[in-house]
Amino acid sequence: MQEKLTEIFGRDVFNESVMKERLPKETFRALMKTIESGEDLDPNVANIVANAMKDWAIERGATHYTHWFQPMTGITAEKHDSFITPVSGGKVLMEFSGKELIKGEPDASSFPSGGLRATFEARGYTAWDCTSPAFLREDAAGVTLCIPTAFCSYTGEALDKKTPLLRSMEALSTQVVRILKLFGHKDVTSVSCSVGAEQEYFLIDREKYLQREDLVFTGRTLFGAMPPKGQELEDHYFGSIKERIASFMRELNIELWKLGILAKTQHNEAAPAQHEIAPIYSTANIASDHNQLIMDTMKKVAMRHGLACLLHEKPFAGVNGSGKHNNWSLVTNTGKNLLEPGKTPHENIQFLLFLSAILKAVDEHADLLRMSASCPGNDHRLGANEAPPAIISIFLGDQLADVVSQLIETGEAKHSKQGGNLSTGVHTLPKLRKDATDRNRTSPFAFTGNKFEFRTLGSSMSIAGANTVLNTIVADALSDIADEIETASDFDMCVHDLIKRTVTQHQRIIFNGNGYAKEWLEEAKWRGLPNLETMVDAIPCITDEKVIQMFEKFGVYNSAELNSRAEINYEAYSKAIHIEAKTMIEMASKKYIPAIITYTKNLADSINAVKAAVPEADSSVQVNLLKEVSTLLTKTNEALNNLKEKSAQALKKEAGKEQAEFFKDEVVAAMAALRSPVDELEMLVDKNVWPVPTYGDLLFEV
Repeated sequence: MQEKLTEIFGRDVFNESVMKERLPKETFRALMKTIESGEDLDPNVANIVANAMKDWAIERGATHYTHWFQPMTGITAEKHDSFITPVSGGKVLMEFSGKELIKGEPDASSFPSGGLRATFEARGYTAWDCTSPAFLREDAAGVTLCIPTAFCSYTGEALDKKTPLLRSMEALSTQVVRILKLFGHKDVTSVSCSVGAEQEYFLIDREKYLQREDLVFTGRTLFGAMPPKGQELEDHYFGSIKERIASFMRELNIELWKLGILAKTQHNEAAPAQHEIAPIYSTANIASDHNQLIMDTMKKVAMRHGLACLLHEKPFAGVNGSGKHNNWSLVTNTGKNLLEPGKTPHENIQFLLFLSAILKAVDEHADLLRMSASCPGNDHRLGANEAPPAIISIFLGDQLADVVSQLIETGEAKHSKQGGNLSTGVHTLPKLRKDATDRNRTSPFAFTGNKFEFRTLGSSMSIAGANTVLNTIVADALSDIADEIETASDFDMCVHDLIKRTVTQHQRIIFNGNGYAKEWLEEAKWRGLPNLETMVDAIPCITDEKVIQMFEKFGVYNSAELNSRAEINYEAYSKAIHIEAKTMIEMASKKYIPAIITYTKNLADSINAVKAAVPEADSSVQVNLLKEVSTLLTKTNEALNNLKEKSAQALKKEAGKEQAEFFKDEVVAAMAALRSPVDELEMLVDKNVWPVPTYGDLLFEV
């Protein structure tokens, strides 16, 4: 299997080894210099690369190419162009120029722009991201060469998620290098943020999926009562993988390996029918590309196996939702992880300085970090005793928390807690080296050995937005620190004072306790930490003046781009809830109420038949059931009419913040009121009459 894997891995990627083989040496060196140092790409180099890329792709069966980009819809986009160019005599040539490689021109008016582009202003450009390798995708349309690109408007504003991410990576690298130069690391010329995104998802039977309009239209079940068994026995987590699922996972791994994606870990998650796949770390832009490919590939492979892959954050009420843990660290071009504390972190001054900068960044911009993990689906997941709360805090673990405590209390850290050995109590088992700290799965931002794990992201989300924010806020904190150190007369004393002052000022963000506990809500309020429970609550921070100034300082976003994203987010939320409301109205009107009416008629007929046959027979059970069902049916109809009314009112509100807030406060409440009696009825009505597959069918019949 190992030999086979080595043959498979990266087969469909125009990666460094392929380029080295196919490009002239000078061209290869020039391209690698551009990739590694960020220098401008020579058009002559682009032409040679394009020709080699085209030949490679055509040899592999490609007929088309596409500039593959990530608009602000959160998914990927592509427009396919063939390689053919007409020549005389009715013939064609297979051509692909450097100009076509570097720039594409999709319609910018049909993607969300938040007012950056008017509907009649169609021109937009895609620009080749040469740091992310081109790859081949094969489907029913044939083989297509996919060129990872950024997407911007005719006037230069970013219309995608990748462009700001690339800008933030440059900003972060610049500021980290400033700090490292002060520590004497002259050999470090660049720093990358290394990211690994753990992807959670559900797999259910596709035939059952297609019978649920709510899953088809919204990605989650808008109705549904819990089955007798959920995840109470905790027997699914890390459990034996079913044959059907194992077959899916095997094909998924092969498809991802072909694309050079370092898919490493797979296992069952906590909820029934829930699973996880985790890759090895890559630079943030490549990790973002890979995660988009993972999500897309999971859906396609699932269909081949008669399955449906659900990426919604909360597809089933009452069981764990799905997140996407974003593991983030800083790595120099010399290969050093700057978040590696070493065996004695209290002596690692450089590490403590970076740690203090991260504490400062997260504390000062907790609201922005929360916003970066916001989507309508994630509102149902956060704080639900399965995911981190909406309150952003940092878990450091016992060892680092103790070091920080020493710095705050005495101004100097003199020791670090050590892990020691863990005895199993069985002589034949080896003694295990124990880490100096435990993990905390309730923390939204947890230090896990040599990285921070941002656990708040929702499973359907692009990781680009969160990493753009994380990179920028850390760059901002490091910039302030570098400004102070560069003007200091005594480097050692300045760094010492900076660390102590910074951790003292921002210690409120550190919380090592149970983030699920109700007491934490009160404590967080006392600490002054923001609790932004919904996406709509979080959106306004994007347009805060201090946020705009920060992003403009580093060239990540300008004011217009930030305001556009606020509008896009409000619009996205309103549209998502409106679709959910319409789906509930349709399902209740066309499926649930007719089915329940049929059931009540059958009950009434049964009662009448019993009384006619045996007048003295006790029919109280049927009568009471009919009364209960009829009462709930009335409640269902009343709730349905209320939802119709609220939905109509929402559409009359001014688009943007006002409309989104109405959907959040009024329509969501009306949806919950409709769901309640229908879910109660599901527990009373004959299963043979019930019009859709139940939770039991969906979660356990896979």
